[in-house]
Amino acid sequence: MKNLLFLFLVSIFLYACGTKSKPKTIYIVRHAEKHLTQDRDPELAQVGMFRSIKLSQILADKDIKHIYSTNYKRTRHTAQPTSDDTRLPIQIYDPAKQEEFAELLKGLEGNVLVVGHSNTAPRLVNILLGEEGKYPDLEDVDYENIYIVSMDEGGTTSEIKTFKDFSEQ
Repeated sequence: MKNLLFLFLVSIFLYACGTKSKPKTIYIVRHAEKHLTQDRDPELAQVGMFRSIKLSQILADKDIKHIYSTNYKRTRHTAQPTSDDTRLPIQIYDPAKQEEFAELLKGLEGNVLVVGHSNTAPRLVNILLGEEGKYPDLEDVDYENIYIVSMDEGGTTSEIKTFKDFSEQ
């Protein structure tokens, strides 16, 4: 009976050790600048195309393993240069199911790029941090923020950098 109890406790311990996720960084951005049109699903403006290329350059040495985007042209096109450079597919997520998506992100191994919108990007960061309201929705003209969420054994932390911060490095 003692041996059975010992095996049971060892099994639980090994299972608990095996399910811890490895450290990772999740880079969350709003899509780049879009054409100003009445179209519900506009393309990127030329400045937005340049910003998407800059994003790919910023992430070039970040060992991205997963790329997620909502199913809109402006978000997919923002992620496309990173997808091309890493040869990773763009996976589509539903921005209406952010809690479920956050759980999926927590379980992934490796660094992640997520491209969302002015309201979904900061809210996703808040959900991952467990701090409702920490980051407000972005203004319509704000395309500069790169949210960096770091997850490791010590917990989850975040910082905001801008594209300009990476130009200075």
